[in-house]
Amino acid sequence: MLAALGGKENVTELESCITRLRLVVNNPGAVDEKRLKAAGAVGVMKVGQVVQVVLGTSAERIEQILKDMI
Repeated sequence: MLAALGGKENVTELESCITRLRLVVNNPGAVDEKRLKAAGAVGVMKVGQVVQVVLGTSAERIEQILKDMI
């Protein structure tokens, strides 16, 4: 999932909110929506440099995994 977000260098902020991951990225174009959906995301929304990945109830657990990787 981190690779689909453009790698750890692309993610500047990361937090979970109930069923979503909210991220601020350096390059929104590096975010691969198809790969995120293949990894289990239900949806992906991009507005400027903010990306929200809808994951369901696993969002908080995935947040911790990604934070450990970054």
